[in-house]
Amino acid sequence: MTSTEVSSLSHMSQFLKPYALKLTQDAQDANDLIQDTLLKAITNMDKFKEGTNLKAWLYTIMKNTFITRTQSVARRSTFVDTTDNLHFINSSNHTTENLAYSDFAMKDIKRALESLDEIYQKPFMMHFRGFKYTEIATRLGMPLGTVKNRIFIARQELKEKLHQYAPKEE
Repeated sequence: MTSTEVSSLSHMSQFLKPYALKLTQDAQDANDLIQDTLLKAITNMDKFKEGTNLKAWLYTIMKNTFITRTQSVARRSTFVDTTDNLHFINSSNHTTENLAYSDFAMKDIKRALESLDEIYQKPFMMHFRGFKYTEIATRLGMPLGTVKNRIFIARQELKEKLHQYAPKEE
């Protein structure tokens, strides 16, 4: 591998950063994922076909690395009891969920949605039900940018009103 190819890969890390952050949701884990991706790319450079899209190749390596890492962590966190009864601890096959928490959450979500101004609520609910931005704009007779803006504002307001349900950072 030439020094030009290595510097090209290093330059690609800036393009990989947003995708890594999206996958990991953590800056440190994203940096680790980028490093692992570039290491795998360098060690497997002979498998890269000249003339193909280098970014796409790197994104694929990153996605596969992330999936492998996630599956590995899940396997490590499951304990198998090797006694005669063969119980699987952390197995979701035999767990019972208390639905009271989800009932509270649904009531809070409904209340938050109902508290939105109608100009934000209507486009947001249409988008939530699966309408595309262009369909919403056509049905409501408003510019596409306005639809996107109102959905964005609705999301921000809902995020603020439902902050207690945000995942806790450790």
